[in-house]
Amino acid sequence: MKFYKRNQTRKINVGGVVIGGGMPVAVQSMTNTDTCDWKSTVKQIKQLEEAGCEIVRVSLPDMESALNVQKIKKNIKIPLVADIHFDYRIALEAIKQGIDKLRINSGNIGSKDRVEAVVKEAKAAGIPIRIGVNAGSLKAVHNYKTVSDRAKELAKSAMEHVHILEKLSFYDIAVSLKASDISTTVEAYKIFAGKRNYPLHLGITEAGSIFSGTIKSSAGLGIMLYDGLGDTIRVSLTADPVEEVKTAYLLLQDLGLRSAGIEIISCPTCARTETDLIKIVSETEKEIAKIKELKKLKKPLKVALMGCVVNGPGEAKDADLGIAGGKNTGVLFENGKIIGQVKPDMWVKKLVSMIKQRVRS
Repeated sequence: MKFYKRNQTRKINVGGVVIGGGMPVAVQSMTNTDTCDWKSTVKQIKQLEEAGCEIVRVSLPDMESALNVQKIKKNIKIPLVADIHFDYRIALEAIKQGIDKLRINSGNIGSKDRVEAVVKEAKAAGIPIRIGVNAGSLKAVHNYKTVSDRAKELAKSAMEHVHILEKLSFYDIAVSLKASDISTTVEAYKIFAGKRNYPLHLGITEAGSIFSGTIKSSAGLGIMLYDGLGDTIRVSLTADPVEEVKTAYLLLQDLGLRSAGIEIISCPTCARTETDLIKIVSETEKEIAKIKELKKLKKPLKVALMGCVVNGPGEAKDADLGIAGGKNTGVLFENGKIIGQVKPDMWVKKLVSMIKQRVRS
């Protein structure tokens, strides 16, 4: 259940996925394959689809990669976004190839007539454009020492690009204003949201590894999402892109915005814990990840794995399914009622079996 009001934005259609206007926050990722190798790119996108990715972006650094757009699209099920810089002809070819959305920086693809050419073709094809402003590529941002000034410069740059498109009567726009630090990013998005109601693509750019990047992204995105900002997100990790999708769904689930299928409640363990709870929780997560039917769940299934009798019974009772452990046994709960006892070496098997029954019923 959402516990805050989302910012109202315009709607844009990205290959059948509508973002903005109060629609569910869409989960995005980006391939890290060589787009010239279209088969490897398709293979990775299929893995992302399986994980629940709803929109995927590919980098098109040259014309050879742009010429593969149609082949890639024919072999995937989700909308495809082209990430383009410097050469407007690549954008034109991507549109010709049937791309679903362009991610450009209208300030670096050339002169006014070149920008007009791209916008004209995008408009004719019904393709939205994301203006992606990154602090790393804006020299002016690094001239400022304070967060406020850096954020203002990011927002200013985004507005300059927005004005270019608006003068061409183009409004199917999404905007991102990313920095590698949380404070600058959050402030920049807030400034821009006060000026325009275009849907916002949230992200903390260059967030880091799967561990540090998950923490930084969760902190930054969590602040903005809690404040009602954001219509689509990408968690940027130096890791397998599938991990970006998993992290995004768990974050959205914890904020009551989307369902990731299973919500695991487990205690941090202490001297009272008389089972190898760390191992049990890890094995449970691995087995749950194998259940493909989880996507059928309309709301998260709360599963509790608790190691002792202090908070364990209360948490397990509050969950849909739960076990509160002792030395050689565990009390099994379902919908708040005790239904039996399970020895620790059977916890994983029993819970996974019950989860599968719930999913398939």
